[in-house]
Amino acid sequence: MIEYGRNHIGEGSVVFDDVTLGFPSRARFGQEGYTGATIGDRAIIRSGTIIYCDVVIGDDFQTGHRVLIRENTTIGDRVAVGSSTIIEGATTIGSRVSIQSLVYIPTDTVIGDDVFIGPNAVLTNDRYPPHGAGSLAGPVIRSQASIGANATLLPGITVGEGSLVAAGAVVTKDVPPATLAIGAPARFRPLPAGARP
Repeated sequence: MIEYGRNHIGEGSVVFDDVTLGFPSRARFGQEGYTGATIGDRAIIRSGTIIYCDVVIGDDFQTGHRVLIRENTTIGDRVAVGSSTIIEGATTIGSRVSIQSLVYIPTDTVIGDDVFIGPNAVLTNDRYPPHGAGSLAGPVIRSQASIGANATLLPGITVGEGSLVAAGAVVTKDVPPATLAIGAPARFRPLPAGARP
């Protein structure tokens, strides 16, 4: 393990070789004694994972391999993050969240409790790339929502509580609560009875 800054690793946690904790953000380069990563109890952090400074993670957290978590991110309890997932900075993730492998989560995203995000899902936050200065807006995923594999969420949209975004859907506008979003661009349908939380 490689450590930068002042990190805290909770009791009963396992941190494997080739993990980096407290990596400095640009604002922290050259500083000494800054706050690194704070990890709760009973975490399992697998090899290749990099967690930046000023990250706070709750209890019973686990990663796959090669996960990247950027600065100023807050993660609740009982969260699992799959291999090769990227979580950019200033993101807030609730508790009991399952994020599968190869997911991209941009800066300023908010994810509620009991959310599922399938593999290869892409969330975006830049309305006018590459010249989007001042226009960044991460998506908001409300509690108990599910995002299917290979789904894409455009900047600034909200996925309502208990909604389901189908695999491969491209979501261009807010999804109401307890709604199925399917297709590209996504169309809204009543949530099937078997998909209700």
